[in-house]
Parts: sequence; C-alpha cells; structure tokens
Amino acid sequence: MTRPGPLVDPSEVPEWMSGLVEAVDAIDSTAFTRISPPPEGTARPAAVLVLFGEGENGPDVLLLRRADSLGSHPGQVAFPGGGADPTDDGPVDTALREALEETGVLREGVRPVALLPDLYVPVSSYLVTPVLAHWDRPSPVAPVDPGETAAVARVPISHLVDPANRFRVRHSSGYQGPAFSAPGMLVWGFTAGLLSGLLTLGGWERPWNHADVRDLELALRAT
Repeated sequence: MTRPGPLVDPSEVPEWMSGLVEAVDAIDSTAFTRISPPPEGTARPAAVLVLFGEGENGPDVLLLRRADSLGSHPGQVAFPGGGADPTDDGPVDTALREALEETGVLREGVRPVALLPDLYVPVSSYLVTPVLAHWDRPSPVAPVDPGETAAVARVPISHLVDPANRFRVRHSSGYQGPAFSAPGMLVWGFTAGLLSGLLTLGGWERPWNHADVRDLELALRAT
C-alpha cells in the first residue's frame, strides 16, 4: 500500500488549497469510504489525478465522462486515471500518464502535492491511490480518444458546494451515496465519495439536504 501524506509544505500551494493539503496528513480511507481494502497484494494497483486549478470562476477540479461504449463503468464521471502499468514509477506516474492519455493534460504544468489513502473499488478490484495535485500551469484539455472519453470539464468548486447541486442517489442494488449535478454530468459512486470528502477536508462544504435521496436511473436521465 502507498503511504499517504503531503508531498509539499501546505504553504507552497495557493491559500485556497493549503487547508486541504494540511488535512491530508491526519486522515485515513474512512474520510472517503466505508469499504475496507482487501488483503495486501490481492487488488490491482491504480491511481487517479485529483487536479485542482483556478479558472475564471475560481478554484475548479478536472473531471471527465467516460465513453458510453466502454465495457467498464460506461458513461460514468470520473477523475482521470486507471490501472498501473509495469513501467510506471509509482502512483504519481500512473495518474499523470493516464491524465495525458485521457484528457491531454500536460504533466509539466501539474504539481503533485499529496497522496491520499488507498481506496478499494470492489466492482473493478482496483486499489486506487488518489494523487492530489495543483494545476499551476493549465494546458488545454479535451477528449483524446472519443472511444474512451466522451467529455472533459473543469468544474468550479463553487458549483459543487452549491446545495442545489448536491443530493444522494439510490441504486437498485441497495447502494446509497453522495451525488453532484454538474453541466451534462451526474457525479456519483467512487468519484462523488472522494469529492465529498475533499470538499469537507478543504473547508469548502456548505450545508445541504442529506435527506434528498433520488433514484439513480432517474437522476441519470435528468442530466
């Protein structure tokens, strides 16, 4: 398992992000999920890039929507990322490589600032290391391969914390979890759980209606 924690001093990132980087030093996976990881060595390593930048509408985060034709998680909103390759030099390298392949984001403009606790995704048997990063020199982004990525968006934090865009979804399997409404996107599942925890840790969260639980299929059709 990867050792989580800051990779830089919190004073070295923008003030709006420093609280989040500082908070990483005192958390474990329960800040994001109630799913316990499997025995070490039984899950496939993976990484995602949680890339925060600052655009016209203030701080934002990079998200993508997977192509509907994919066999795994079709149409779902996610952070750039994927399974580790044997040639990758750890989770940071995996996250940056996958982000380039999926969205075209250039690694030289990205500064990794912290490793979050490894999170287990049972449906894919991945043990995912979220790599928290600051986009200090943003580059243009767009779907690189339409067969893999349907859309790429920089979603403002102000939009995600707006109570009007937050609710919970219920899957027919019995799963319930946080969700976010974004332009043309419904963020749910692993990505929403990670985002929800980060908004809390960063001190950005605003009170919202946790009792607003919507059927997942209906919520997807409404996007």
